[in-house]
Amino acid sequence: MNQLISIIIPAFEESERLGDSIRQILNYVKKEGLNAELIVVDDGSKDETTQVAKEVCAEFPDLQTKIIRYEENRGKGFAVKTGLLEAQGEVAIFSDADLSTPIAELPKLVKPIQDDEYDVTFGSRALDRSLIGTHQPWRREQGGKVFNFIVRTLTGLPFWDTQCGFKAFNMRKFRPLLELMQIDRFGFDVEFLYVANYKGLRLKEIPVRWDHCEGTKVSVFRDSQRMFNEVRLIRKNAKQGVYGQRG
Repeated sequence: MNQLISIIIPAFEESERLGDSIRQILNYVKKEGLNAELIVVDDGSKDETTQVAKEVCAEFPDLQTKIIRYEENRGKGFAVKTGLLEAQGEVAIFSDADLSTPIAELPKLVKPIQDDEYDVTFGSRALDRSLIGTHQPWRREQGGKVFNFIVRTLTGLPFWDTQCGFKAFNMRKFRPLLELMQIDRFGFDVEFLYVANYKGLRLKEIPVRWDHCEGTKVSVFRDSQRMFNEVRLIRKNAKQGVYGQRG
């Protein structure tokens, strides 16, 4: 089976580390002989993110690459949705620009979808913590655990890590759901999983290797109130019928 895989990288002011990440991804695609496209979405960066992406992609003229940029910063969720809507692959996967989950973990998420076992798969740091190489600072790690407890309580989702930036989708089933998504920033991961589960798609949380990388744009403490409000908004949207009927 040689289905096209779309790899999406949302990027906001990532000029310093994006180049190395793109090289790692494209070298992996080339080495493994994958039928894949790389889509980089510049979420309104004011630095050289787009230029760096163009220069590094030009080093791989035989591979399929695309760079999308818009002027206003809209949020990581909006960037991921933009990339997914542009994706041509039967399976699409998005990864954080810092590759905190190595791109070599891709088969763990993509193969179960290609084998029609699941429709949405997503990396987890919580299921097997021995796979974490470099941990987050203690306070940030504890804040993440509290947030996931809130997510489980408010949404009823039975998962232990909704925020790991490594998720894959059966696009035939997931693409129609993108128009239902309301959240463009921190809570989009939860909304993706909530709506997919609400519509009856088959979800699987999968342990992956992961390393904390400095330079994250999200602060658990600074942004905690917004994250909490967005999770509450998801529950409110469901009650008000924003996501339509259950699948």
